[in-house]
Amino acid sequence: MGGSTRDTWLLLATRFIRLFAYGSLSVVLVFYLIAVGLTEAQTGLLLTLALLGDTLVSLLITTRADRVGRRRMLVIGALLMTAAGVVFVSTANFWLLLVAATVGIISPSGQEVGPFLPIEQAALARSVPDRVRTNVFAWYTLTGALATALGALAAGLIARVVTAPVTTYRSIVILYAALGLVLAIVFLQLSPETEATAAGRADAASLGTFASFSGVPQSGPIVAKLSALFALDAFGGGFVAQSFAAYWFHLRFGIDPAVLGPIFFWANVLAGLSALLASRLAARFGLVQTMVWTHLPSNVLLILVPLMPTLPLAVAVLLVRFSISQMDVPTRQSFVMAVVPPEERAAAGGVTGVARTFGAAISPLFVGLMFARPSLISLPFFIAGTLKIVYDVVLYRQFVKTVVPR
Repeated sequence: MGGSTRDTWLLLATRFIRLFAYGSLSVVLVFYLIAVGLTEAQTGLLLTLALLGDTLVSLLITTRADRVGRRRMLVIGALLMTAAGVVFVSTANFWLLLVAATVGIISPSGQEVGPFLPIEQAALARSVPDRVRTNVFAWYTLTGALATALGALAAGLIARVVTAPVTTYRSIVILYAALGLVLAIVFLQLSPETEATAAGRADAASLGTFASFSGVPQSGPIVAKLSALFALDAFGGGFVAQSFAAYWFHLRFGIDPAVLGPIFFWANVLAGLSALLASRLAARFGLVQTMVWTHLPSNVLLILVPLMPTLPLAVAVLLVRFSISQMDVPTRQSFVMAVVPPEERAAAGGVTGVARTFGAAISPLFVGLMFARPSLISLPFFIAGTLKIVYDVVLYRQFVKTVVPR
């Protein structure tokens, strides 16, 4: 990983800590909420509002990070993650959980939520030259995927050791809250070099109200277009978020978290390793081409998962799907950083990230209702695959001719 710095390694470490926490929680979150007395519909509503709350938090933090301080905002995000975990482990009251899910940071999918990703991307893009940016983002993606995989595996191992289900789930929520504190401590170790340039902060301070709020006065049109597309992709992906996918395997084949942990461990390992190949493909064929032509077949495989008649076949298709499904992630992140000015990178990442979170936030509400009806439990896979294919086609048509440093 050429061009790396101390800050690069610290950002990889924070990515690992956070995604380990997300991965462990995602395997048991739906089980936990139902075990403490929530219905499937209430769980879907809670997770929808959790993601909507993350959207608002992300928007407020990321659009101000370049001016107020990236490190400061990252620490605030980590503390909100801990606060959410503390409330979740302390009460089964639906309304208190609703407040914590909305204000705090909880990941039902095992994937990134909150303000962390866009701010870290901006810091990474500043810490390395353009020629290695996509490669560093590939390692960043791999780190997150391996952490998510290990988190899922840890959740499965804890489920084997601790026999009481509610106790098992609660111990994982405690771990989630504790890792939020660890994350805050590591963020404090970042150097001032991760902050936006003084010139960028000065320019931002002189902007009008809307431009100042959005943080992307120069790149607004392209950021708006990308945000709409990313929201569509995330809306589709939200139907098969890892928490729901895990619960679907339970409903369809009767397996429990102790078995699901290893399945999602290998799924995320394959996804992470594919990121390294993505950077090589992007160097040869281009960022947009790599994003689309690896993502399309993965979405066809997604539709095929619920059509498999046995557990081994369903798991096999899922694993093949994961082996190519995340190759668009580092290329997408690198593309966004490349098409906006350096002083707008955190804000652009934040706005597009918020669009993704908002899109993903709507889906759980529908999935909870579908899971409440046995005849509809496989419908989320079909909806997700179809919407994500539409995203791929439109993205390719809109941006295939855009030339950026790879």
